Amino acid sequence: MLNYDSLLTLTHFKGHTMGGFGGSNKNLGIGCADGRIGKKMIHSGDSGQQWGVTQEEFMERMTESTKATVNHFAGRIAFINVLRNMSVDCDCAGTGAKPVVTPDVGIVASLDILAADQASVDLVYALPEESKHDLVERMESRHSMRQISYMKEMSMGNDRYQLMDIDNGDKIITAQTAVQGIKGTWAGERI
Repeated sequence: MLNYDSLLTLTHFKGHTMGGFGGSNKNLGIGCADGRIGKKMIHSGDSGQQWGVTQEEFMERMTESTKATVNHFAGRIAFINVLRNMSVDCDCAGTGAKPVVTPDVGIVASLDILAADQASVDLVYALPEESKHDLVERMESRHSMRQISYMKEMSMGNDRYQLMDIDNGDKIITAQTAVQGIKGTWAGERI
């Protein structure tokens, strides 16, 4: 990464086994961490045992890892979260992942990582109960909002944002308006 002067973060927003949700913060914090040393430090904590951290400590270590990357590319980094095919599991689960049940929502883009992840979370919470239940349960059971609150504590961005509907003349909308009409569960392509 040191050979590049800018970074575009393209993230499949979804659930995550340890992080509750995987947005730009998780994508960078885990994805850009060194495989042998960095990832182990994030997942194991001071105990040295794999998966040996509390949920909150995991969120904090992951966010600290992200901050290093964001700081390196300060002013030359953008974040895109794609809220589509959102399973409660991470993409790394592959074919063993739980089925997708959350309907497609859209795409969030920002120059602010906290705004991008906060908007993505808010869009999920704005969905009807039957559409969001499984993903919200995963997010809350893993204390995932610590990602958001810790990014804010570390001054990594702003959790206040505006959603702009680029399909409708750049109209400013709310999360509730953005998901209006979305209901039920995800229906993948039929073969």
